[in-house]
Amino acid sequence: MSRPEDEEADIESSRAPLLEHLTELRSRLLVCVAAFILGFILCFAFAGPLYVFLVKPFAAAFALHEVSGGEGVSPIDLILATAGITPLPEGGSAVGLISTAPLEFLITKIKLAAFGAIVITFPILAWQVYGFVAPGLYRNERKAFLPFLLAAPILFLIGTAMVYFIMLPFVMWFSLSQQIATAEVSVALMTRVSDYLNLVTALLLAFGLCFQLPVVMTLLGLAGIVNAEALSKGRKYAVVGIFVVAAFVTPPDPISQAMLAIPLIVLYEISIWCVRFIETRRRREDEAAAAA
Repeated sequence: MSRPEDEEADIESSRAPLLEHLTELRSRLLVCVAAFILGFILCFAFAGPLYVFLVKPFAAAFALHEVSGGEGVSPIDLILATAGITPLPEGGSAVGLISTAPLEFLITKIKLAAFGAIVITFPILAWQVYGFVAPGLYRNERKAFLPFLLAAPILFLIGTAMVYFIMLPFVMWFSLSQQIATAEVSVALMTRVSDYLNLVTALLLAFGLCFQLPVVMTLLGLAGIVNAEALSKGRKYAVVGIFVVAAFVTPPDPISQAMLAIPLIVLYEISIWCVRFIETRRRREDEAAAAA
């Protein structure tokens, strides 16, 4: 039976590491908060140019729609015009967005600054998270975790680039093509500045997060939760699930859903390959350890 002195010593011995972890957590949270505040101030200072940058896909779609009358515009033309490779037609009117509340654009700039601060400070936030959990990992686990820490932002950027250069121009051109102008009825697209930002941020987050599929699947494979054989057998169910997800996170048109679903199907196949590679490497390591 343990004595009270021994129990008190056990409590004291476990209290110091806990306090050290809490102190470290506080310091890392302070670093994250400070990085976010600095990023927010920086993004808010350039909120106007940032918003203009986000409107460029809309402007490209608007200019080409105005020149062509809504017909004869190929997706390649939209992509090249958005990327600035081909110049926009001269003499056209500028795209217009409306603000229906006195402080709507100010609130929109605040939201944009907060979103931009999260994006530009993500490497700092991710590194602080890794620095906090790394001491509790084995050396081989730290080595395995680092590639995913690098792959996640790269895949996120690929997803957001797809939104900016492909999805947004097409969505806005499709929206413009739904306008009606007759002698009796006139339906014109007048987009609010806040609604446009909500659409952009929703698509950026949806594509950026969905493009993390290989990272998530590979981590699950490392943990032994999934295997390549099960992923291969569940391919048809995964395809159905991907199209369901695409239907929820994209505008309600089949082309937008296909723009997200097709890359996700490709990423799912890449995930199977990554999990199979991990299993092969683990099998070889086990055979080498057994031989030794």
